[in-house]
Amino acid sequence: MTHTEHTQQTERPILVVGGTGKTGRRVASRLADRGLPVRIGSRGGLPPFDWEKPETWPAVLEGVGAVYVTYYPDLAFPGADEAVGAFAEAAVAAGARRLVLLSGRGEEGAVRSEERLKQSGADWTVVRANWFAQNFSESFFRDPVLAGELALPVGDAVEPFVDADDIADVVVAALTDPRHTGRTYELSGPELLGFHDVAAQLSEAIGRTVTYIPVTDAEYRAALAEHGLPGEFADLFALITDGRNASVVHGVEEALGRPPRTFAAYARDAAAAGAWKD
Repeated sequence: MTHTEHTQQTERPILVVGGTGKTGRRVASRLADRGLPVRIGSRGGLPPFDWEKPETWPAVLEGVGAVYVTYYPDLAFPGADEAVGAFAEAAVAAGARRLVLLSGRGEEGAVRSEERLKQSGADWTVVRANWFAQNFSESFFRDPVLAGELALPVGDAVEPFVDADDIADVVVAALTDPRHTGRTYELSGPELLGFHDVAAQLSEAIGRTVTYIPVTDAEYRAALAEHGLPGEFADLFALITDGRNASVVHGVEEALGRPPRTFAAYARDAAAAGAWKD
């Protein structure tokens, strides 16, 4: 893409799929702060967007120059690669050549989606992220943290949790700077933490005790069923327990020229912002 072509692309709206989610709303906010036009892709958006309803895609892609692609519920779920591939082809056909995909580090299913997106002919960037630190404050771990007990099937495994703010900064750079085209960035935090460490750092930040309680896979699946959640969520813990992501990677530094934020800094800021207030 030439500089002129890139300028023309960024003058058109940037579609943020999942623009109300953990990374999407951060990306949308950063783009808006730069004075760039943003369109939110969500079921409640105008026009609405729904991954399960391809008939909603053309309207939300109309006039768009670039897209941040996030897939719900997760790229590891069956059928994700077909949906992402079809959407990427629709985006390129509509004139949105610049696509940035949020992917999962170490996820075979995610790699299939990456390949399908690349086959669309897009100017692509892939951002592979470890588990988000914000899962403990904005997602499925928040209620257990509030209850003071993290009962999870991860044993003594370790994970370099990445801050969603770091992910958003990398995504915005990729959406707005052609130097990131054709790059795959693997993002993690700066340190490996076990869940006892996580509980200790959350306890310090919040000012009350949070305890990590190891449970079996069967016990966790039973708890998911009790809350009406799909059992596939339990499968995602294999990304932690088998050690495939038990190393620090350096995509944040590669993309931004600065180190990633620590989990302790995330926890302090989230607590100060009232993330764990009832």
